Amino acid sequence: MASVFDILLTVSFWAAAVRIATPLIFGVLGALLCEKSGVLNLGIEGIMTVGAMSGWLAVYAGADLWTGVVVAAFMGALFGLLLSFFTVTLGLSQHVSGLGVTMLATSAAYFTYRVILPNVDTPPRIVPFQPLDIPVLSSIPFLGPVLFQQTALTLLAFVLVGVLAWFLAKTPLGLAVRAVGENPSAVEAQGLNVLWLRTGAVVAGSAIMAIGGAFLTMSAFDAFFFEMVAGRGWICIALTVFASWKPGKALFAAILFGAFDAFQVRLQQVVGAFLPSQIFLMIPYILSIVALVVWSRRASYPKALMIPYVRGQR
Repeated sequence: MASVFDILLTVSFWAAAVRIATPLIFGVLGALLCEKSGVLNLGIEGIMTVGAMSGWLAVYAGADLWTGVVVAAFMGALFGLLLSFFTVTLGLSQHVSGLGVTMLATSAAYFTYRVILPNVDTPPRIVPFQPLDIPVLSSIPFLGPVLFQQTALTLLAFVLVGVLAWFLAKTPLGLAVRAVGENPSAVEAQGLNVLWLRTGAVVAGSAIMAIGGAFLTMSAFDAFFFEMVAGRGWICIALTVFASWKPGKALFAAILFGAFDAFQVRLQQVVGAFLPSQIFLMIPYILSIVALVVWSRRASYPKALMIPYVRGQR
């Protein structure tokens, strides 16, 4: 039993937890921004998939890695714009529209892959982002290898947490985005355009989600595989509730799930001979559900979440 607890004290475990959490950080931040404006973005799974494919494909076609990230964000923004047209402009069901965007984006990514590479059995490889070795910071005991020997996209995710927290709490535009998720009628009374604010939040949030997908093909791995997003988008929706729609808690929630996932992999090596592997794969999801049930009771959700807004309506 001591060896099981020893897992939690190793640097490699926490480094892996941060690495696994990175696409979730992007996904949760994107979902949080959308939901803060009052729009539930269930297109996240497909948007992460199209971000993974488009970013990788751009690099495979000859672009540099950061251009691939921009391409992924742009494709995510396009699908976010489509979702906002259905949910914000037309006021259609956010559940149905989001699921439709997920199916469309996923199918479009797979179709594009097959059209461009019709006879490929093994996915072509690219040279992905490499782990950084930041002077001084990477030499800090424990924290150095865990936080400062990751790839640039992981560091970008951490920076983005602070930027989004500052944006929502300190800037007039961020306060307006929060207001349309709480009381859009009051925002319109101030002369602001509710539909434009919600559309902008969904487009920006979708772009962030797509970067999370791009992390999978351009940092965690070096190729695009079908089903590689593997439900991470749905996990991000749950983690947004667990985080109470706060960027700082979103970071904690993503790393917590990453730790659960990293723990089950290492636990298999310790006691895997006695239990079926499926039990270990269930562990991070079970623990996440338990954490969600406990913490969501105290969550304060945006009051206008999932409520379509009609201009001039009180």
